[in-house]
Amino acid sequence: MFTPFEELDALLADFTRSVRDILGDTFVGAYVQGSFALRAGDMHSDCDFVVATTVLPSGSAEAELRRLHDEIPTRRGFWTKHLEGSYANTTSLRSIDGIGVRWLFCDHGHRELLWDTHCNSPHTRWILRNHGITLAGPPITDLVDEVPTQAMRAALPEVLPGIKTWAPFDMAWTQRYIVSTYCRVLFTLHTGQVASKRGALEWACENLDPGWRPLFIQVIADRTRGWDPADPPRPGSLEATYAFAAYAQSFAD
Repeated sequence: MFTPFEELDALLADFTRSVRDILGDTFVGAYVQGSFALRAGDMHSDCDFVVATTVLPSGSAEAELRRLHDEIPTRRGFWTKHLEGSYANTTSLRSIDGIGVRWLFCDHGHRELLWDTHCNSPHTRWILRNHGITLAGPPITDLVDEVPTQAMRAALPEVLPGIKTWAPFDMAWTQRYIVSTYCRVLFTLHTGQVASKRGALEWACENLDPGWRPLFIQVIADRTRGWDPADPPRPGSLEATYAFAAYAQSFAD
C-alpha cells in the first residue's frame, strides 16, 4: 500500500506503468512526495509525485506525457483529478544547485502540462529525500542529496512574491496557502524538519506568538472549503495574513 486509499494506489500503479512505457530508457524512478509521503494526506489533499528521468522529456516523449495527463482526469474516480507533480532530470534533482530549473509540471486539477519550478524547491526535496514513497526505481536517497536548513531560510523573502506570480490574492484558498507556507518554513527553521501544512499550523499554534493563533485556527478550520475561485477571503483575513508574512520574514535575519 502506498497511501490509505485503494483507488489512489491503483491509479499510482497504473500511472507508473504508463510513464515508464513512455519514457523508456530515460525513466529512472517514480516517487510520491508531499502530504502523502508525510503520512498526512487525506481526501482534501492532492497526491504529489516526482518522476526522475535521465534527461528532461522532449519530442515524442513529452507529447505522449501531455496526452496522458490530458486523459487521466477524464477517467472515473475521485483521485484521477487530484494528481500533481513533475518530471525531473536526475542532474537538477540531485542538489539544491538545481533549484531554478524548470521541470515538466502537472498542476493539481489541470490537464495541460507546464514547464515550471513549482516542485523544484528545498521543501519538496527534503520531503522527497526523507519520506518519499518509492513507486518504482532506486531508493530516493540515491538521487537526492541532503537539503541544508539554510536553504529554507534563504527562501523566506521569496515566499510572498513567488505566490503572487501564480495565485490570485482575491481567493480564500490563496490566503490559507500563504499562512500555511510561512508556517511550514518557520517550522523547518526551528526544527530542521518539514511538516505537512496542517502539522505546521498546529505547531505554530503552540510555538509562535499567541496573537497569531486566531489566524492559524481560521486557516485550519477553512481547509475543507478547498479550491474555489469564487470564494473570497474572510473579512480581515488577508490583512492579517500580510501582517503575519512580515512577522515570518523577520526570521530571515
